[in-house]
Amino acid sequence: MDVPTVDQEEERYPVVHMHRGSAIRRPLIVLAVCAVAALGYVARDFLIPTAGAVVLALMLTPVANTFERLRLRATAAALASVTMLALGLALLLAISVPALTNWVDQAPFLTYTLERKLEGVRRSLAVVQEVSKQVEQATSGAAPSTPAAAPPEKVVVRERSLINDLVSTTPGLLLQILYAAVLAFLLLGHRNGARRQIMRIPAAFDTRLRVARVMRDINDRVGQYLFSLAVIYSGVAALATVALMLLGFPNAIIWGALLGIASFVPFIGPAVTIAVVAVVALITFDDWPRIVAAPAVLLLIHGVESQFITPMFVSRRCALNTVAVFASIALLGWMWGAIGAIVAVPLLILVSTIAAHLPSLRWLEVLLSDDRPVSERIARKPSLASVTRPPVKAPKTGPTRQRRRLAAAK
Repeated sequence: MDVPTVDQEEERYPVVHMHRGSAIRRPLIVLAVCAVAALGYVARDFLIPTAGAVVLALMLTPVANTFERLRLRATAAALASVTMLALGLALLLAISVPALTNWVDQAPFLTYTLERKLEGVRRSLAVVQEVSKQVEQATSGAAPSTPAAAPPEKVVVRERSLINDLVSTTPGLLLQILYAAVLAFLLLGHRNGARRQIMRIPAAFDTRLRVARVMRDINDRVGQYLFSLAVIYSGVAALATVALMLLGFPNAIIWGALLGIASFVPFIGPAVTIAVVAVVALITFDDWPRIVAAPAVLLLIHGVESQFITPMFVSRRCALNTVAVFASIALLGWMWGAIGAIVAVPLLILVSTIAAHLPSLRWLEVLLSDDRPVSERIARKPSLASVTRPPVKAPKTGPTRQRRRLAAAK
């Protein structure tokens, strides 16, 4: 068996060396990361809808481009894209609100049903605990002790209702949703003009070329990645809804849509959704075949999607380190909640794409990549035709120029 040499390993996995002055740069990098994390936690009420609007704008960019190919103006295309998404979410919310209200009203009955069905499991655990206690007393030789009377428990009732919580949190939530929708519309409608304005900022041609490539790759990697995932997870939601309807599961469209939305959070979202569906199936059904079939069907759909469908279409656009993905989901989920967990992977792809074009951030791009850094695939792309150096024209001489001078003199 041939052992790979050091040169072969360096060719396969490029080595990135820190430049001089790294002794000062590393503490500054650590301080900058801590400052950004602290700012993200303190300003989360502003940054959560802003990050959501950026992700929505990138996801809806292919839709807006399709509308523009149909001879719609950029503003009309952006308005149509945002309106379609808003109508879909409003329809899902209109279907979900009555079911959520019904569950809240029946919460005591559902809790009693769950406790009754788990009574056998609780008794089995109590028997096992009693047997283990007797075995422990027999081996230690101690006399069985009579249980001491437990002190009376104090029950404190807090007067806090769900309606009061909704009334207190709804205005702020509506303002954040409105701000995110307006910002996404503005980013979509003015994306071409903003791209031209950004291209005018750098003075050097090489810097303009790098900025143009960064914007192109952000559109290719993040926008196409999010749009592809949205299409795949829409199919997952539809398939899960049909499967749950065939099993007689209540409010199947809500649980199917929840699985589609939760799939945007790798590792965590589908697992939590399947676990909740298993609990609801245990409460709803009385026969074990349907109790087991509901989470099993969702697990099968998620397994086929994650192992075959998604790698077939989006693996080339998203080559990130699994540990970095999990850590970013955990961090942004802790800082920003569910929205932070959803936008964690798109923001990580955005950071990786920008770092691939900046030599000073090459180390970050290597850490975030999987096997091959993104810059190796970016280097194989053709150059941009829109930023190619224009040819230098020679000054016009000859009789044509002399005739123009005579005409101007007359």
